[in-house]
Amino acid sequence: MEAKPKSAGEKLTSIDDAAARVTEGDRVAVGGCLFSRTPLALVREILRARRRGLTLVRNLMCTEGELMMAAGAVERVMTAWMSIGLPWGVSKVMRHYVESGAVALEEWSHLALGLRFRAAAMGVPFLPALTMLGSDLVAVGGMKTVADPYSGETLAAVPALFPDVALLHVHRADRFGNSQIDGYPHMDADIARAAATVLVTTEELVTDDETRRHPDRTVIPGFLVDALVHVPFGSFPHECYGLYHADFDHFAEYTASIDARGPEAAVGEYLARYVYGPPTWDDYLELFGGERLARQRAAARELTA
Repeated sequence: MEAKPKSAGEKLTSIDDAAARVTEGDRVAVGGCLFSRTPLALVREILRARRRGLTLVRNLMCTEGELMMAAGAVERVMTAWMSIGLPWGVSKVMRHYVESGAVALEEWSHLALGLRFRAAAMGVPFLPALTMLGSDLVAVGGMKTVADPYSGETLAAVPALFPDVALLHVHRADRFGNSQIDGYPHMDADIARAAATVLVTTEELVTDDETRRHPDRTVIPGFLVDALVHVPFGSFPHECYGLYHADFDHFAEYTASIDARGPEAAVGEYLARYVYGPPTWDDYLELFGGERLARQRAAARELTA
């Protein structure tokens, strides 16, 4: 964070301009968790730009990782688990591309990934912990250990992880990039402080007077943000807490297609229909229809009432 240019200027831009800041070979960290607050509008635009050679990092990966694998955008993924959720089990798409050798998998515990981002946010080379000790992940991942200087106990030396780019989706932000998150913030605050470039999409664009009135809600200060894009429903069909619920019917249709036709054919068709076909995010949302979006919005409000 200390090395970032701390600009206080306006950060608003277009989705294609924001995505253009992701370059070949970048290590890209994604905020949110599983199907919660996934920055899918940004992911979609990066795929449309045909980026290659990326390393994708997320605590729990979901369909965004599957799409990036099938599109040939990633050569490595770093995660603790990859699935849409317990009903569907471990991602069959991930298994296909990892077992075929097309994509390398680097597995860390959920806590370890969080500590890696936290160490980078703090500007320290590693953080000591007990996570992963006693598991094969230590040997496979090459994580080193250190001796506690006070007790001599062996501790995991969880190394700092500095992403080239962070992709984040938030509930509201002002034009200067001050970003607020409702509900659980996951690892987003540390990811924003760890990454060299921070790209944010927001459900709602508010005045800076509004963010000043509720400074406690600002999880990501504007000086950390490099680009901000106003994208309502920017996580759909994933959820954004309190605003719209995840579309589990859509997930079921998607996974049924994978079961029936295999990962390459099914996800390839999905990419053609939902990523490469619609020229804009609004066109993408039209594929779901206003009635479906309204239903998911009502479901979220019912859950948080």
